[in-house]
Amino acid sequence: MTNLLLRNVRPHGGANCDLLIRDGRIAGAGHFEADPGMAVEDGGGAIAIPGLIDAHTHLDKTTWGMPWHENNRRAVLRERIDFERENRIAIGIDPHRQSMRHAIGLAAHGATHIRSHVDIDPIHRLAIVEGVMETREKLKGIIDIEIVAFPQSGVMVMPGTLELLDEALSQGCEVLGGIDPCGIDRDPKGQLDAIFKLAVKHQCPIDIHLHEAGDLGAFTMELMFERIRANGMQGKVAISHAFALGMNDYLRVGHLIEQIAELDVAILTTGAPSATVPSIMRLKQAGVRVGAGCDGIRDTWGPWGQPDMLDRAKIVGMKNGLRSDIELEHLLHIISQGGADVMRIDGYGLAEGCKADLTLLAGETLAHAVVDVAPRPLVIKGGRVTARAGQAVVDMP
Repeated sequence: MTNLLLRNVRPHGGANCDLLIRDGRIAGAGHFEADPGMAVEDGGGAIAIPGLIDAHTHLDKTTWGMPWHENNRRAVLRERIDFERENRIAIGIDPHRQSMRHAIGLAAHGATHIRSHVDIDPIHRLAIVEGVMETREKLKGIIDIEIVAFPQSGVMVMPGTLELLDEALSQGCEVLGGIDPCGIDRDPKGQLDAIFKLAVKHQCPIDIHLHEAGDLGAFTMELMFERIRANGMQGKVAISHAFALGMNDYLRVGHLIEQIAELDVAILTTGAPSATVPSIMRLKQAGVRVGAGCDGIRDTWGPWGQPDMLDRAKIVGMKNGLRSDIELEHLLHIISQGGADVMRIDGYGLAEGCKADLTLLAGETLAHAVVDVAPRPLVIKGGRVTARAGQAVVDMP
């Protein structure tokens, strides 16, 4: 059913009204009578916002619903990457089943769109991507999934990976990923030249994991800026994590942010508690597009995380030291409109003509809703109810 009258809601926390949905799009806000045979839902005075967006996650990694994974390894990035690549099959991490569990969990908690990085390497080739693509197909109408072809193990140090990335983009991955050109590949020029050349070939956006902190991360960003200018890719590149923007050198960070704004580079944060992170308020002041994501949840890397963007907003807010209502409202922005801006989602919002992808939030105000992290009363995708009170209409496998 894509025609729906949603009664008694407060769009963006404003005045109470009805939302009329026809053919999967918002037809108006006001007070209406239902068309004959039209489905009617009572929002109970809840806040209505466009659907939440997880713009940085890893659907293929979670052990959600599996036996407890005992993790006694050191928190060293290269070791975690290698362990996961070599052991994920033996552990039983089926990419389709586990990505279904993760994506359905996000949908149950109000998400309508996902950008997921999916591992590609010479051992697993495209098998992991194929599992997530199966999930994407099965969850059509429940949640939209955009796939990043992600060379987590590296590009230059893993011969054959670049060719697999090329194939993955040809088979339906929408975005090209990368990771720590210095820290993982130890060849920043080689990796970045290869990634940008491939992106130009496929006319696709880039989203690069950059865990490199301090001056090293700043150096890598500057290499990226050079290639964005040289290839005319302004507005087509995102940097995930961007830990270097959290370093103490205020002036150096300011110069980086100036270039990020000039080149329309998007920043994606997860509010990583164990790392320096970008200031979302400073990025807002500079006019930078900022989204957020859950990253990996309960996987071989660590036990933490929930498939819930409000839970992630709380983490980002605490890491950024946010307290005022206007700051908390901006947290809600980056897990909704901010993610849509990063992913260039058409028809996103609550205005007439927008796609009827929306989430109801419990709370007196937007700030209250962010802090409470209460179950979402209702989630709607294309005019169809996809979740109620924190439970999706489809069961996890």
